[in-house]
Amino acid sequence: MYEPNILARNGANLYARVGLESGVMSASPHQIITLLFNGAKTAIIMARHHMAQGEIAAKGKAISKAINIIDNGLKTSFDVEASDKDAAALVANLMALYDYTSRRLMLANLRNDADLLDEAERLLDTISSAWLEIDPQRSHRPIEAANGPMTARFSIGA
Repeated sequence: MYEPNILARNGANLYARVGLESGVMSASPHQIITLLFNGAKTAIIMARHHMAQGEIAAKGKAISKAINIIDNGLKTSFDVEASDKDAAALVANLMALYDYTSRRLMLANLRNDADLLDEAERLLDTISSAWLEIDPQRSHRPIEAANGPMTARFSIGA
């Protein structure tokens, strides 16, 4: 049966996804990290909404998305073999902070605790605000073309 609302919604979703993918493909490394921060924070906002509505499965899915962005996006973006001692220390500290944030999100899910979601969001806000203050022309090296732009490694310092 023909349902125009479903087709329109699916078409709009497809159009939005193509627009997002195009934006990511043309984004600088700095912009990609910004997109990851925004995605994680949006997932936390959605988790808070689902938590308030008592939508357990949707809350868990949103929290899992935020954790996935942190663990498989933000944490993997570092040059962990940075030769500069200060840069290596900064990477280690940020990795520990991302681990802590992911653990707080897991606990928020288990305990159904909005305060823990707030804490995780504040941590990401603080880091992303600092990230936005960095001059993109000085903060990264060109993307290493390993498996495409999403697997690029970023260096701090250099």
